[in-house]
Amino acid sequence: MNVALRTTDLAVGYRARRARRAVLERLNVAVNVGELVCVIGPNGIGKSTLLRTLAKMQAPLWGSVALSGDDLASLSPREVARRVGVVLTDRVWVEALTVRQIVELGRYPHTGWLGRLNAEDHRAVSWAIDIVGARHLAERDVHRLSDGERQRVMVARALAQEPSILVLDEPTAFLDVPSRVELMGLLRDLTRNGPIAVLISTHDLELALRTADRLWLLLPGGELIAGAPEDVVLSGAIAQAFEGRQIRFHAAARSFRWLTDDGGSAVVRGDGLRVAMAAAVLERHGYTVSESSSQTGALCIETHEAGWRASVDDGEHHGADYASLATFLRHRRSST
Repeated sequence: MNVALRTTDLAVGYRARRARRAVLERLNVAVNVGELVCVIGPNGIGKSTLLRTLAKMQAPLWGSVALSGDDLASLSPREVARRVGVVLTDRVWVEALTVRQIVELGRYPHTGWLGRLNAEDHRAVSWAIDIVGARHLAERDVHRLSDGERQRVMVARALAQEPSILVLDEPTAFLDVPSRVELMGLLRDLTRNGPIAVLISTHDLELALRTADRLWLLLPGGELIAGAPEDVVLSGAIAQAFEGRQIRFHAAARSFRWLTDDGGSAVVRGDGLRVAMAAAVLERHGYTVSESSSQTGALCIETHEAGWRASVDDGEHHGADYASLATFLRHRRSST
């Protein structure tokens, strides 16, 4: 397999006077061409520091990084810019430049300081604009774009460099949910349709679990666990890294559940989406939902096309929507 980036005994962190403080060490990981790799971990764990080191924006404390087999430390800034496209978290504020002009900036590693574009440069710019679905935006001023559109343009600028690896630090940080999903889908498609690797740091764990080929999970203490999302979930490391007093990672659903006061156990009967919706209401009100209908004392909710029904000691209760189910549960809790 073609390796785009590999680290050997890498340590990243900070230098202060003569001291060095490592936040991550003994890193031996790789990103292959055609892979989307997501870097996840708690706040302040070192995700941005790692990505900046891999992009030669800061020096490693020790160890090495190789790009397509070449030592990163030996490459000139221009050669690194030709091989690594970078999109940072910071919002980019520019005036009086069109989308096409912004993307053209990505050709500077190839054109030099004069910035004169030849036919090949124009081809690369047009390709980058098209691949991110921004052709209709090409002549629009950048300051008139939405956050999602602007982020696509910054990805296009990085792609115009024609890198072998694209490194993005929290690319979905300022985006709404549809824009987050669209951008992650775009990045995944890039790895499927061209000779490129994509490395992303993100706090959007659930989206990472659904789109990444591999995860790099950073743990307190400087450990990095790498593997397919499913393998990392099964290892229990995600629960170890993120669970707190009020949340718990639900491995089967690949999502977090908020823990409220213990409301007891409940069983939901019915079919399809209605069962899942009723279970969500019950969990929000502190119930543990089980698939077993034989649990003694469990509250049983039956769902049907007309709504829901519950039989309890004081009679039968029913409703046409889940707001009424929530009201029933709140009243039941307050009366016990």
